[in-house]
Amino acid sequence: MTKGQGFGGFGLGKMKELADAFKKAQQVQEDAKKLQEELEQMEIEGQAGDVTVTLSGNQEPRRVNIGADAAAKSPEELSQLVLDAMMDAYDKSTATMRERMEQLTSGLNIPGL
Repeated sequence: MTKGQGFGGFGLGKMKELADAFKKAQQVQEDAKKLQEELEQMEIEGQAGDVTVTLSGNQEPRRVNIGADAAAKSPEELSQLVLDAMMDAYDKSTATMRERMEQLTSGLNIPGL
């Protein structure tokens, strides 16, 4: 055994690295909880024509607003506008969530993130 290395080369320096990694993981967990709360409070709008769909940052539906121009359309056209507005809001919401998660995990070397 090499002097100062402990069992299998897992010396005090490695213990400090491990402790630092645990601290960082705890901080990320706390930040993730705050992010979750922030996303729940967010409102993200998607639009298509005269239709607006509002989702939370977690993609939870909040509101649908159908303007007079959209209401005058055929049921098929109105359905398509609502779907397009939902997809727009969903895309914006997932992009926001992805951006915030990248900010949260920057500085961590986690494979796959």
